[in-house]
Amino acid sequence: MTPGRRALLGAAVAVLGLVLLAATFPALLSTHDPVLTDVRGALLPPSAEHWFGTDQSGRDVYSRVVFGAGRSVGIGLLATAIALAIGMAVGALAGTAPRWIDVALMRVNDVLMAFPEFLVALVVIAVLGPGPVNVAIAVTLAAAPVYVRLARVQTRTLRLAEHVEAARILGVPRGAAFRRHVLPGVVGALSVLATIGIGSSILAASGLSFLGLGPSEPTPEWGLMLAGGRNVLGQAWWISVFPGIAITLTVVAATVVGRLLRARAEGRER
Repeated sequence: MTPGRRALLGAAVAVLGLVLLAATFPALLSTHDPVLTDVRGALLPPSAEHWFGTDQSGRDVYSRVVFGAGRSVGIGLLATAIALAIGMAVGALAGTAPRWIDVALMRVNDVLMAFPEFLVALVVIAVLGPGPVNVAIAVTLAAAPVYVRLARVQTRTLRLAEHVEAARILGVPRGAAFRRHVLPGVVGALSVLATIGIGSSILAASGLSFLGLGPSEPTPEWGLMLAGGRNVLGQAWWISVFPGIAITLTVVAATVVGRLLRARAEGRER
């Protein structure tokens, strides 16, 4: 890895570490109560007391960004983890099942992949209704088809590998050979893809919250904060800009780490 890429990876890991710290222990980084209102201190610009300014209700924007990391990142991580599990299960089934089952599963998967993930998530929300739990479900179902396809391809490829065939010749049961020699390779490939997928899930969850389909006020959440400041953007730009920066940095950092890990796993650098 070149020094430039090493520095880029270090910066991305540092950003993700800071975001995870804010998501796990927000009280260590916040300076105010994120839901405490103060009408007399509404729409104050960034200052020494309020680093990111205040919103229409006088709430500290910096503290709300810190506490919002827990919900935004939490939904992204949860959705990605469940989507990975679903993708691994369905993809492995498609890769080992009889042809008619494989064809049926992959045709359904192809239909889902034909639409943008965000559109699929909107359809799921339209069926289930708004709410933070339904947002997580919607993002999960929208992200799962990518993992299903990769898991199927990896399963079918590894099943025909020489070491797997050798294990079967030596008398290793089919199920044991799959667990020992096929499953680890599938999990490794999906894990690298999931690192990139975390950023996409966070972006999708924030987008749904921006549309008013996720958490409701006064919950601190990045997408909801973006929506809350759009009507006063010319007067108080900081209400939307800082949560937008938080979303951008988190998504870019996760994507950088994921792409560098994928390049390393494939034995090359891009």
